[in-house]
Amino acid sequence: MNKSHLIIVLIFTLSFSAFSQDDPHFQTEFSKEEFAKRRNTVFDQIGNNAIAVIQGASGIPGFSVFRQSNSFFYLTGVETARAYLMLNGRSKRAILYLPHRDEGMERNQGKVLSAEDADLVKELTGIDQVKGIEFLANDLVGAGLIKPPGPVLFTEFSPAEIGNDSRDEILFGQARNASDPWDGNPTREALFIEKLHDRYPQYDIKDLTPILDEMRLIKSEEEIKVIKKATHIAGLAIIEAMRSTNPGVYEYQLDAAAKYIFYLYGSQGDGYPSIIGGGTNAYMGHYFHKTDQLKDGDLVLMDYAPDYEFYTSDVTRIWPVNGKFDAEQAELYNFIVAYRDALFRYIKPGVTADYVLDNAASDMKVYLEDKTFVKESHLKAVQDGLKFRGHFQHPVGMAVHDVGRVRGRPLEAGMVFTIDPMIWLHEERLYIRIEDVALVTENGVENLSSFVPSKLEDVEAIIQEKGLIEFRPEIDLSNLK
Repeated sequence: MNKSHLIIVLIFTLSFSAFSQDDPHFQTEFSKEEFAKRRNTVFDQIGNNAIAVIQGASGIPGFSVFRQSNSFFYLTGVETARAYLMLNGRSKRAILYLPHRDEGMERNQGKVLSAEDADLVKELTGIDQVKGIEFLANDLVGAGLIKPPGPVLFTEFSPAEIGNDSRDEILFGQARNASDPWDGNPTREALFIEKLHDRYPQYDIKDLTPILDEMRLIKSEEEIKVIKKATHIAGLAIIEAMRSTNPGVYEYQLDAAAKYIFYLYGSQGDGYPSIIGGGTNAYMGHYFHKTDQLKDGDLVLMDYAPDYEFYTSDVTRIWPVNGKFDAEQAELYNFIVAYRDALFRYIKPGVTADYVLDNAASDMKVYLEDKTFVKESHLKAVQDGLKFRGHFQHPVGMAVHDVGRVRGRPLEAGMVFTIDPMIWLHEERLYIRIEDVALVTENGVENLSSFVPSKLEDVEAIIQEKGLIEFRPEIDLSNLK
């Protein structure tokens, strides 16, 4: 290659590199038609004499990586901090308000979609109009306050889900803050509603949360594809943890093996902090410390899933640390697997959770007729398990404890939730369960996590394979100077 050709190649390469670095990040899993369909559903729900205003997540201080709130991403796909969305029910137009370009930040972090990218944002999202955030106040007046009566204004009253948060846990956290006399600050949502009341008292402000919750409960085909990917990544991570299990391995090392799989497949992080408990640690339902060594003869429980493109899953398995279930463990474990299978047999559109639970419990009474248990307390534990109603659990989607309600109503195609059979052995402080993800289809149900080993012999076979921790064992750092 001569010198002139080399110069041309270098110029092209540098130009391409600069262009690629100027290319803003935008999600690739959902079509703009999907976002438009969701916004149109909001228009249908709020009616012709209403507007909806949705806050995006605020900026993150320090070196934390920004993550958009679930609701804002659900309606726009935009991951810019301090963004707002107005859905005008009268005009059926969607307006996105974005901060202006911060060139200093972009030099350090890469390009971020801003008000100056209006044409690009409209092309990516299908949004009708893009403005700077300073125009929101004026547009709130123009949306219907000049000629009373003003329209209804919908906004979210419930706290925003950001990162690996679920609304139930956020609400409990807010309650704890409210009970602290040295804290107790209002939530961001409460402050936003207060400002709307103060600045625009003409508006009748109502909660948008129930509308979005009902929408998010029934998953679209595009959502189901992403949840399937998140579930598959979760399952692969748990399988890798099974392979890496041996007596003496720490709980946090199984967490490390799983995280490697998460990031290997492009996850943003975890959908919730991992629950990894060996022995009696599993008795605590949400044990997050992960500091103990696994012991020969114990079981280890792992409940973990990634944050993949703003969706997660919820898969749990329990297995023997030494690779072989003993007789007592096998009796209890086989009961749980059989219970899982019985629950899945009755899931279909039109039935309720109570129908599924009642029929599965009847099947399991028959299952127990010819079964014996080493300990009387174990028989009592499984019998008590037949009365427990929590085996049919919670929706799964953008949050692990996703919004919406699957209990007390007929099941519909597109619902995604967990089936989570469990038993407690209180005297021994033991807890046995597995958890799978159910998708209600037009004709029945699909177990999205069925590929994750659950049969006793399959679990034992996986544990015999070599895992990441064996290929890259821990280095002793105790003698470092």
